[in-house]
Amino acid sequence: MTVETTKYNPSRLFVASCIALATTAMVFSIRGDILKTLGLEFDLDHTQQGWINTAAFWGFAGAMIVGGPLCDTLGMGLLLRLACVGHILGVVLTIVSPGYGFPMLLTATLVIGLANGTVEAVINPLCATLHPKEKTHRLNVLHAWWPAGLIIGGLLTFGLSRAFGLGAPQVGPAIVSLSWKVKMGFIILAAVLYGVLLMGQKFPATERVASGVSTAGMFREVLCPGFLLLICCMCLVAITSVGPDQWMPSVMTDTLGMDGILFLVYTSGLMFVLRFFAGPLSRWLSPFGLLWLCAAFAAAGLFWLSHAFTLSAAVAAATVFGIGKTYFWPTMLGVTSERYPRGGALAMALMGSVGTMAAGIAFPAMGSVYDEYTKRNLPAHVARRVVDEAGHYRPEIAETLTNQADKEAVKEALKHGAAMAYRSMVVLPGVLLVLFGAMFFYFRSLGGYRPIEIGARCGAETRAGPG
Repeated sequence: MTVETTKYNPSRLFVASCIALATTAMVFSIRGDILKTLGLEFDLDHTQQGWINTAAFWGFAGAMIVGGPLCDTLGMGLLLRLACVGHILGVVLTIVSPGYGFPMLLTATLVIGLANGTVEAVINPLCATLHPKEKTHRLNVLHAWWPAGLIIGGLLTFGLSRAFGLGAPQVGPAIVSLSWKVKMGFIILAAVLYGVLLMGQKFPATERVASGVSTAGMFREVLCPGFLLLICCMCLVAITSVGPDQWMPSVMTDTLGMDGILFLVYTSGLMFVLRFFAGPLSRWLSPFGLLWLCAAFAAAGLFWLSHAFTLSAAVAAATVFGIGKTYFWPTMLGVTSERYPRGGALAMALMGSVGTMAAGIAFPAMGSVYDEYTKRNLPAHVARRVVDEAGHYRPEIAETLTNQADKEAVKEALKHGAAMAYRSMVVLPGVLLVLFGAMFFYFRSLGGYRPIEIGARCGAETRAGPG
C-alpha cells in the first residue's frame, strides 16, 4: 500500500505524535515523583498509592480499547484533539482535588489516564499508516519520545524540588502542597504545544481502512492463536517494563536515601538513545531475538536493583534494567502491526490496553509487597506506632516520629520493603525468556521472521510462522 500524502503533512503529524507521547510520559514521571507527597497530603499507604496508579492505567487501557476502533470511524484527528482537552482538564481537577478529597484525586487521575490512552490509541496506527514498510523501526523512533518525556518530567520535578527547598526541615506543608501542584501544571504546557501542532491538520485513513480490509476481517485477525499468544506476552512485558518505572522514584529514594527520580531520568536517557537503533538490531537479531535479549537484561537488572544499596551498584543495576526495558513496548507493537496488519488499529489498541491493564493490576500488588516487607522489618515498638489497627503502614505517622533510633528503624524497614517490591517482579521476565526463546527458534525453523502483507489473511504465510 502507498500512503497518499497530498492532503496532510506527515512530518508535522509525526512531530505532534511525538510531543503527545512525551506529554503522557511527563504525566508518568511527575506522578511518580509526587506520589509520596500525595500519600502524605491524602493520608495514603503504599497500597492506596498503588491504586492511584491503577486508576491512571485502567483509564489508559479503557481509552485504548474504545479508541482503537474509533480511529476508523471518528478519525484519528478528532481523537487526538480530545486527548489534548483531557490532559488539560485532568491536571486542573488534580490540582483542586485536595479540596474535595481522595475520590476527586482518583477521578482526576482517571481523566488523565483516558487522555493518555487516547494518545496511544491514535499515534500507533498513525505511525504504521505513515510508514508501512518500516513499522518496527519507526514505532521505536516514535516511542523514543516516551523516555524523552520521562526525562523532561524528571528534570522538571528535580529542579522544582530544589527551587521549593523540599527536604529541608523548615519547609512547611503549604509549600510542599504548592510544589506538587506546580509540577503538575507543566503538563498543561506540553498538552497545549501538541494541541497547537494539530490545529488545521488533516489526518489519513488508517492502513486497514485504506487497504479495504473489512471490519469482520479485522476482528478475525485478532482472534488468531498467534495474536492471542502475543497478548499474553504483552501482559508480562508491560508489568516488567512499566511497573518498576512507576515505583522507581519511591523505591530508589528508600533504598539509597537520595532523590529517586534521577534514576528514572537516567534509564530514560538510555532508552531514548537506544531506540533509534531498533531497526538495525531487529534486522540482525529478528524482533523476537531482540525481545529475548530485553527479557534477559530486564531479569538481571531487576534482581540486581533489589540488592543495590550503594550508589555505584544502583547505577550499574539501573543501566542493565534500562537496556532491558528499552525495546519491549514498541517492538511488541511493531510485531503486531507486521504480523497482523489486517487487525489495524484494533489489534494495536488491544495489545497496548491489555498490557496496560496488567500493569495497572501490578501497581497495588507491588505496593502491597512494599508495605508487607516494610512492616515485617519494623521493630515491634515502632510498628505499634506507625501501623494502624487495620494493618496499614501510615507514612504520615512515621513522619512525626522524633526519636532518631525509631526514625532510622523506619528508614531501614522501608529499604527492605522497597527492595522486595522489585525482587518480586523478577519471575516475569524469566517467563518471557522461555516464551520469546521458543518463538525465536520457531520462526528460525520456518526460514526466519517475515512481515505479512496486509492483503494476506491470518495464517496464509505459513513460512513466516503462526498467525
